[in-house]
Amino acid sequence: MGNGWKNLIVWQKSHDIVLEIYKLTKDFPNSETYSLVDQIKRAAYSVPANIVEGHSKNTKKEFLRYLFIARGSLEELRYFLLLSRDLGYITDIDYEYFEDKLTEISYLLNQLIKSLTSKSSKASIPSTTS
Repeated sequence: MGNGWKNLIVWQKSHDIVLEIYKLTKDFPNSETYSLVDQIKRAAYSVPANIVEGHSKNTKKEFLRYLFIARGSLEELRYFLLLSRDLGYITDIDYEYFEDKLTEISYLLNQLIKSLTSKSSKASIPSTTS
């Protein structure tokens, strides 16, 4: 399948979030560098990384498995951002911004999962999504 995963909108948007998360967390307290910041970054980059890994497996079953892992990482990231807001590390505005973005990515992930699990779906791994 090559790099067809780069054409997936859900991958593009989740990759963009990773870049934004790296910018967001650079101003966290130094005491959080190897704890919360590390966990936030891991959860963030796990989403697009699992999309890539699953897509490269070249079977619908494996791709689905990795999409579910990506979805779990996305929800983990949601919690870490909530915690960051509650600890005063990010503003309510930043939290709402990321919450909106994560909701969009979650929707796209769920739609991709739905399209792959549809009984009428005979399609192989998609190279694009909308």
